[in-house]
Amino acid sequence: MTTMTSMHSGQLYFPNDPQLIKKQLACQELLYCFNQTKPSEIEKRNQLMKEMFKSVGSDVFIEPPLRANWGGHFTTIGKNVYINFNLTLVDDTFITIGDNTMIAPNVTIISGTHPLQPPLREQGLQYNLPVQIGKNCWIGANTTVLPGISIGDNSVIGANSLVTKDIPANSLALGSPARVVKRLKEDK
Repeated sequence: MTTMTSMHSGQLYFPNDPQLIKKQLACQELLYCFNQTKPSEIEKRNQLMKEMFKSVGSDVFIEPPLRANWGGHFTTIGKNVYINFNLTLVDDTFITIGDNTMIAPNVTIISGTHPLQPPLREQGLQYNLPVQIGKNCWIGANTTVLPGISIGDNSVIGANSLVTKDIPANSLALGSPARVVKRLKEDK
């Protein structure tokens, strides 16, 4: 099994593999260019997003700065998505953001994590779990979404939340840890 395959399978791997670092550096160079764009350089940003992300839909707007371990390389963003400034993606494996989703300032979405056993951490091992954010979601400011989490369609995550468990569709969840406090109606 290659290191890249291990990254996306939930297996332990060494993130300091020289080949990984070389690929990661190229992704971070594109991210650097994106973060240096002027507010008026919308077309340049759009072109960079097409190069940076695994897939990006139409009418996506991301307010720089954006931080990402892999520059968005393993992240899929649907259409008509708005992402406010200071999004952090620990995108060591796949992150999916559905259509018509809004992400407020200072949100962190994490796919990479480390083993609980100290000897494994001492070796520098880590593993990754994908994160899925559904369609028509709104992620409130200063929220953190942990590895392996799925947030269902039409859900709202309140500001300052820590999402440690899956959130079903059509839910309002908030708190640390985030808990569903209300079921939302599907109609507008």
